[in-house]
Amino acid sequence: MNDLFAREPEKPLAEALRPTALNEVIGQQHLIGAGKPLRLAIESQAPHSMILWGPPGVGKTTLARILAHSFDADFIPVSAVFAGIKDIRDAVERAHATLSRSGKRTILFVDEVHRFNKSQQDAFLPFVESGLLTFIGATTENPSFEVNRALLSRAQVYVLEPLSGQELAALFERAKSCGALGTLEFDTGAITMLAGYADGDARRFLNLLEQTRTAALAGQRTAIDSVFLGEVLTLNARRFDKGGDAFYDQISALHKSVRGSNPDAALYWLTRMLDGGADPKYLARRLIRMAWEDIGLADPRAMQIANDAASTYERLGSPEGELALAQASIYLAIAAKSNAGYKAYNAARAFVKQDASQAVPVHLRNAPTRLMQDLGYGHAYRYAHDEPDAYAAGEHYLPEGMAEPHWYQPVPRGLETKIGEKLAFLRELDNQAKKQD
Repeated sequence: MNDLFAREPEKPLAEALRPTALNEVIGQQHLIGAGKPLRLAIESQAPHSMILWGPPGVGKTTLARILAHSFDADFIPVSAVFAGIKDIRDAVERAHATLSRSGKRTILFVDEVHRFNKSQQDAFLPFVESGLLTFIGATTENPSFEVNRALLSRAQVYVLEPLSGQELAALFERAKSCGALGTLEFDTGAITMLAGYADGDARRFLNLLEQTRTAALAGQRTAIDSVFLGEVLTLNARRFDKGGDAFYDQISALHKSVRGSNPDAALYWLTRMLDGGADPKYLARRLIRMAWEDIGLADPRAMQIANDAASTYERLGSPEGELALAQASIYLAIAAKSNAGYKAYNAARAFVKQDASQAVPVHLRNAPTRLMQDLGYGHAYRYAHDEPDAYAAGEHYLPEGMAEPHWYQPVPRGLETKIGEKLAFLRELDNQAKKQD
């Protein structure tokens, strides 16, 4: 029996293939390539505090270990999921002891640093400032929101990218060349399929390779194609955190695709989010928001279609109801766009927030009692329906002394073209009335 079926490797494949030197790292060439910041830091022996921000499985921990080794520093890894203030104190004591004993610096690596609260982050900040600790944090979340400003100002943020299909293919070749796959033969379609399932995550890619190897061992199989992979792999959702950056980045992309009138892009991001596990009801609410914010009165049908799609999903659920959301996103993307109502509302809200509370003009006030009538409430009010064109030309509806602000400016698209023409006509009637006065 060949080596493939003889025994399993002792270490998980992802750990066995973990790089130990910068030249072994696949991906992140914008940080570790020639003349790039992390390579320059190593070459100049200039360690500095940093935050490595990127999705799972792209090499954050690996880079931290390589940096510590390259700087000949004591490496203290801490997981923010399990660690507390005591662990930080222990790290500080160890750093003091290491410095006094050998003169070596200490790198404190905090994995998932966004899980630390403010007090925990503050606990090691003084020792970063003093130089006792060089801090390297790893996070999948935007440091701008999750890391204390004081700590953030003392650490350089480096953004790590998902591995490309080409880089994952290079990782496959490395696994094959080191003998981790035995005599398994993968066709091109299978490698492409694995890379797609990995979604830029090197650790997931290697775990999928291990699943494939185990399945091949059980089935005494050496030829791997996409059909076999589809039968044996247990797949998790794509890279998608319902409360993290990927979530907000993708909903932003969906919104901007609708605003940009690109139905294919809108469909792509909608289905990406559905595939990643986003709540369809949340997506329905966002579509309704898009209809009001970016389409408005240019096409009032958009609001109706978005609402109807949300109601349809409530009745049908998944997956049938998702078709309604998809068609609503298409309609919103191709509808005439206007943010005139959105801008007018924001302008009015800003004005009212800074303006004094102005009295309602007397002629606009209701007069349900005799006293109110005697005080002139409702006096000289002109009933618009009794006027030509059902419009009381020259009438003023704002507080006394307040000029017409003209917040609402309809755009020359969709229904708002007609609305603009009507407003222009009514304003001309106002101008004529003023001349007669």
